[in-house]
Amino acid sequence: MITSKISTKAQTTIPQSVRVALGLQAGDTVGYAIENDRVILTRISARKEGDDPFVTFSEWDSPEDETAYRDL
Repeated sequence: MITSKISTKAQTTIPQSVRVALGLQAGDTVGYAIENDRVILTRISARKEGDDPFVTFSEWDSPEDETAYRDL
């Protein structure tokens, strides 16, 4: 098992072997999933150029919204 300590400010360093295994680099974002008594650390992919950040807001995807926001 790979370990690291938590500082008094609740910070820790992700060990090099974990960073290498996940392909993590400075500035990357990680996600945490809690499952029972375990935490799963996951690399979050960076948003690609041109991705629409509002694509997940399906409530804003009506024909009326398309008409209203078409020229923005």
